[in-house]
Amino acid sequence: MPLGKDADELSIRPRNRRFRRNAPPPRWWLNGDPVATAWHNSLSIAFPVGESFFIEHLKANRTGAPPRLQAEIRAFIRQEINHTREHVAFNRMLNNAGYDISHIEARLADAVAATKTRPSLANLAASMALEHFTAIIAHHTLTHLGHYENADPEASHLWRWHAVEEIEHKGVTYDTWLHATRHWPRFRRWWVKSLLMVLAGRNFVRGRISDTLDLLAQDGITGWTAKRRLAWYLLARPGVLRSILPAWIAYFLPGFHPWKTDDRELIQLYDSEFADAILKEPRKAVRKARSPA
Repeated sequence: MPLGKDADELSIRPRNRRFRRNAPPPRWWLNGDPVATAWHNSLSIAFPVGESFFIEHLKANRTGAPPRLQAEIRAFIRQEINHTREHVAFNRMLNNAGYDISHIEARLADAVAATKTRPSLANLAASMALEHFTAIIAHHTLTHLGHYENADPEASHLWRWHAVEEIEHKGVTYDTWLHATRHWPRFRRWWVKSLLMVLAGRNFVRGRISDTLDLLAQDGITGWTAKRRLAWYLLARPGVLRSILPAWIAYFLPGFHPWKTDDRELIQLYDSEFADAILKEPRKAVRKARSPA
């Protein structure tokens, strides 16, 4: 992992955290905004299928990897298993809130089934591309926390936790690809990874837009009104897709590696704030216990 002399300071640490299980969040849990909520819900519905796909093809291509990469793959898998568990629980609450997500899940399952005839290396390249997408969206999430200021607290914590770990393991699929294709000519390696980014990226964006419009329709927001509001959200304010475009383009440049953008400070900030919250919680409990009934 080419992080320079400080590379050894980065470790992939699964944070086995659990979020709300009992009551569902408000239907429009993100600032009362149906569009922002639907976009995030569409991502959550896709995560369990996608994360299983990534794990499968990392495992299929890790043979002979050096010890450090093997350890990172194991940590990656543990993180992704935790993410899957929490998003399965979150998606179950979407059902409880009245959304029918079964046909979205069926479409995702069909899309993964269609990849079964492809070589595993091609699916690893697709995993690598999609991991880059999730990492740059995670970076946007953690550098625009103001957009989550009025969100349901538990849902907001879930997204921040997931984003931190996506950044933390953002180099693992790429490094596995470099290992698995180490005997390939450089141009062939670049061509395949670029082609799969175009294909997987197109399908990712199209799929999430389609799923978001589906969820908005269940809220009674349809037609050009839904499309216009979603376009404004993605391209203008907060402009998620517009903001990540430079980082997406960087993927195609010679010598690219995910850690050429070193955003470890976002991980460190999250961990320090979480530790502070844990330390403060017992004091809150003591104050509550001492307060008069």
